[in-house]
Amino acid sequence: MTYTDLSGLMGCRKILKDPVVKALLGLQRLGARPAVTGFTAPPEEEAGHPDVNTAAAAAALLTDQAETLGLGGNVVRSYLVNLLAEGDSAIAAAVERTGVIGASMEQVLRADMILLWPYLTEPPSALLGTDLFDDYRPARPDTCEATLRLDEALAACETPDEAARALLDHYVHYGRGLFARFTAFRIDDQGRLTGIDPFPAFPWEDLIGYKAQKAKLLANTEDFLDGRAANNVLLTGARGTGKSTAVKALAGRFHREGLRLIQVDRDQLRWLPALLEGLAEVRSKKFILFLDDLSFDAGEKDYKYLKSAIDGSVTPQPDNVLLYATSNRRHLLKETWQDRSDGLDEVYRDDSANESISLADRFGLILHYSAPTQEEYLAIIANELKKAGVTLDPEELRLEGIRWEMEHSGRNGRIARQFVTWYLGQGKELHHKP
Repeated sequence: MTYTDLSGLMGCRKILKDPVVKALLGLQRLGARPAVTGFTAPPEEEAGHPDVNTAAAAAALLTDQAETLGLGGNVVRSYLVNLLAEGDSAIAAAVERTGVIGASMEQVLRADMILLWPYLTEPPSALLGTDLFDDYRPARPDTCEATLRLDEALAACETPDEAARALLDHYVHYGRGLFARFTAFRIDDQGRLTGIDPFPAFPWEDLIGYKAQKAKLLANTEDFLDGRAANNVLLTGARGTGKSTAVKALAGRFHREGLRLIQVDRDQLRWLPALLEGLAEVRSKKFILFLDDLSFDAGEKDYKYLKSAIDGSVTPQPDNVLLYATSNRRHLLKETWQDRSDGLDEVYRDDSANESISLADRFGLILHYSAPTQEEYLAIIANELKKAGVTLDPEELRLEGIRWEMEHSGRNGRIARQFVTWYLGQGKELHHKP
């Protein structure tokens, strides 16, 4: 197959600015004359064969990107798939912004795919003159699910027309750039989103106990993803009961359905208005803003940003954003005995009480987590040990677990997992494997 000139690209035209693509096009314009193996040539030949140096430069760039990005197999193809997955194009941006495929998008991408097809299907040796990049093995392969799924989808295509449709479907399903690559995000000092990598997996089935709370949380999130009315959620109650873990587990469970988690720290609440405005423009995704361990002491004013963002601002909360908060305090704002004193003016006392509960009232669904029962506590330990391949006799589990509980600050999921860490670290699993 003849390698094509990519200067006619329309929807994917920005990739022409990429250094690797520029180097490959340099080879194409020279007729893709193969360079000698190893990209070496006597000085007298280099002057007459500029493609030797061009191939060496392209190979150096490909090697660097293959190891940096973890590209394997056909590296030219893998690199182009990576560029397409990033979606630095007007078409990908439009799909992200609207969540739908425009009437002419597929026609534009069909024309682009005809040009890109040889680079996606031919072995790099046909262009570079060496088979080093036909089946490359990087030190650390890329594990990004979105990029791997796009690669699989394009591999199943037999024509450029099919590839164009697969790429559009990918933008609808996974999105582009950061929102395709990452499940969860944090906010940096400039108010910008930064992907969390790696984001630990929290399997939903590993959440022991709290059946009613989990059912309500799951149902609310499913309503949200399906476009039905859903509430902001406050998970409150005893420490170490899995409130935060439950929210994080949702991110992994519904990643393929377009859910993304954004952690917002208490001192970053001033970024909320700008963040909400930005997320409102990403219609292909649903977002949970995660406010973990949220509470405010007397005199703090940052909570007003949160009140305004949820209910009270001129700009409404976008329908593709929910706020899930966890706290050990039911009312979030710290109250003092002075606030309840009968000696205070009744109007002031009422105002103080109203202010204290008004923030929590902005969460339509409030889930309370009490300390686990002893049986739930032991079930958490048994489940965590089982994942490590360890099964304890029920009576030994009870004795060891209760002893650990009494030596620590009480009974909760966090204490249970700390026991498992200690137990496995002591090497006792060697004596208790089934």
